[in-house]
Amino acid sequence: MSSARRCSRTACARPAVATLTYVYSDQTAVLGPLATFAEPHAYDLCEAHSERLSAPRGWEILRLAPDPDALGPSSDDLLALADAVREAARPLPPREDAGQAVGLARETGREVGRRGHLRVLRSPDS
Repeated sequence: MSSARRCSRTACARPAVATLTYVYSDQTAVLGPLATFAEPHAYDLCEAHSERLSAPRGWEILRLAPDPDALGPSSDDLLALADAVREAARPLPPREDAGQAVGLARETGREVGRRGHLRVLRSPDS
């Protein structure tokens, strides 16, 4: 199943590009950019249905144009990504308790090697 949101109109499988909400107290239909999350009382519409939208008699349609600066990644997004990459590249400090456990295992003669969380153990026959 695709994670992309589809148009809310019946039998329309096109991708949604706008979100429609109603303000009943003001008798206004608000059509804006696609909302970040799907809301239960909002309708996602494809480009064709958002262009042909009409409202009941006496209602006003308020069309909100998307902010062109908000379409691309912001400098905050890029800084957060760079910080995450730096954090992932930083080596992990050695754990104090891990060294003690390895020392105890080697003293008993059971552990031959270690790679990450895996251990190579000596055969009980040898």
